[in-house]
Amino acid sequence: MSRKMSTSALIYAATISMPATAGARPEDELTRSRAWVNKDGKFANPWPSWNDQTPYKIGMGLIKRKFAGKANSPDTTPPTVPVRKPEFLSDRSHTNDKIRATWLGHACYYVEFPSGLRVLFDPVFEDRCSPFSFMGPKRYTESPCQIKDIPIIDAVIISHAHYDHLSYPTVVEISNSHPEAHFFVPLGNKKWFKDCGITQCTELDWWDEVDFTLSPKSSDGKRASISTTGSAQPQEDGITSRISCLPCQHTANRGLTDRGATLWASWAVTTKSPTGSEKKLWFGGDTGYRAVPEEADGKDDWSEEYAHLPQCPAFKDIGKYRGPFDLGLIPIGAYSPRWVMSPMHANPRDSVEIFRHTKCERALGIHWGTWVLTEEDVLEPPRKLKDALKLYSIPEEGVFDVCDIGESREV
Repeated sequence: MSRKMSTSALIYAATISMPATAGARPEDELTRSRAWVNKDGKFANPWPSWNDQTPYKIGMGLIKRKFAGKANSPDTTPPTVPVRKPEFLSDRSHTNDKIRATWLGHACYYVEFPSGLRVLFDPVFEDRCSPFSFMGPKRYTESPCQIKDIPIIDAVIISHAHYDHLSYPTVVEISNSHPEAHFFVPLGNKKWFKDCGITQCTELDWWDEVDFTLSPKSSDGKRASISTTGSAQPQEDGITSRISCLPCQHTANRGLTDRGATLWASWAVTTKSPTGSEKKLWFGGDTGYRAVPEEADGKDDWSEEYAHLPQCPAFKDIGKYRGPFDLGLIPIGAYSPRWVMSPMHANPRDSVEIFRHTKCERALGIHWGTWVLTEEDVLEPPRKLKDALKLYSIPEEGVFDVCDIGESREV
């Protein structure tokens, strides 16, 4: 029986193990002391590039913008972002040595690795990203598919607990439809999944990692034997990948009083293709890059006047210690007004900086095109992305791209 036939017909079960050889990480005091963990056990961004604004200040600032006539209400009248029906591989077979990534809207990507691994990032399939089904941001572009349309889900990776990245109905349906799927979450989130009835969940701290091994079940339903290696290594009877939890600049909460109770993260997935070549993907999740002051409102905050603003150092560390990456999934939207959003959301210029620092060879834009969360026009992010790429003489197409919702790209 050919490898293609054997891998496509088998049912796989997951094993989580600590790597025999840990990946490199920064040796600075910030990392050694886990400076992102406060004495009360809550989490905070440890860099001067972060500005921890109070909800009151943000609320009052937005109200003043509205009454001053500065606020923008984005027009969601169609056509906006094209939506197409996605086409997934029906099994684990792969016809080439490339990563195949399909955008399912906002920060959700379904990635088919040539090793056979299938990963879903930040899935939210509901109409509203809200604790309520009757209020809150509603989709202005349709979901391109439903969970039942996805043939294989081995791992679900969650960046943080905000409702546009973590949905109770979605994760429960995934768990029911794909009972072998394993969830990977930042610290503090495992309890939430347990309360949802989901036990196949691993939580990790920044710079921690595990080996995720998919072992085929034998005909009697028992797990077939398979050795665990210290690095991602393809094997005839299984698939081993490295899942790494990495920093980003954001925050997390699900209610009014639990801000910082759980960690936020970016993630890396490393696996090897059947030919033995290593494939690496970085998922940015949701992140800011630098905190822009209110006085810069309406100005070019990348001008010489604001060149002194601190930039988040985490992305250079990620590129140095865990890069380079074949593909980056990098947020480009939900950034206006800048003085409110910049600490936690990257705009396209920030995104290109992050792309360069993390050493991604290619990238696809996420975190836009689905819900109105901020004031920029809904089609502005891809326009500004092209402008930002020009500043570094990076081609407007073929390096850091955006695509239609439901579209697949191969890297």
